Amino acid sequence: MRVHLLRAVNVGGARLPMAELRALATNLGAGDVSTYIASGNLMCTPPGGSPEDWAAFDRALERAVEQRFGFFREVVSRSPTDLRDALAAHPFEVLEPKFSHVYFLLQAPDPEAVRAFEDTDWGGDEVRVVGRDLHIRYADGAAGSRITPARVKKLLGHHGTGRNVATVRRLMELSGG
Repeated sequence: MRVHLLRAVNVGGARLPMAELRALATNLGAGDVSTYIASGNLMCTPPGGSPEDWAAFDRALERAVEQRFGFFREVVSRSPTDLRDALAAHPFEVLEPKFSHVYFLLQAPDPEAVRAFEDTDWGGDEVRVVGRDLHIRYADGAAGSRITPARVKKLLGHHGTGRNVATVRRLMELSGG
C-alpha cells in the first residue's frame, strides 16, 4: 500500500473528482484503491513492488490526470511507514495541527540548498528539512505564507506537496501504518 499525494487539486479551477482519480488509478493497474477527502489523497497498491515501479506509477498517474483533465499535477508517494517516520521526525511542537505541515518532496534536496532554505527569513514561519520532507510550522497559516510551491521547487530543487499533520496521521492510519 502506498499513499499518492497530488499537488493542488480542487483549488484554483483544477477540479479533480476523487471518483475519477480512483478510476484512473484502477485503470493503471492499482488495487485496493481509495481516497481521503477531496484534496488529492490516493491510497492504493500500485503494480510492481519496487521503488522504480512506484515512481513509474506516479509519473503515469500524472500523465493520466493531465490527459483526462487538461492540467498537470505532480504526484509524490510515500509508504505508511514513511508517513509514520515523517510524523515522528516533525521538529516543531504542534500547537495547532492546521498550522503544522509536512511538505513531501519528490527527492531529498542537496545539503547546500537545505542550509540556504532553512536560513531564509520566512516571515515567522519555521522550516526544517528532514531527509526528503520539509517540515513547516506556519505562524498564521499557509494562505499568506512566503513558502509557496514555486519557491520550494526553485530553492530546494524538487517539487512536492504538503499536508497538515492531522491529515498525515489519518492517511497513515487509513493506509495501514
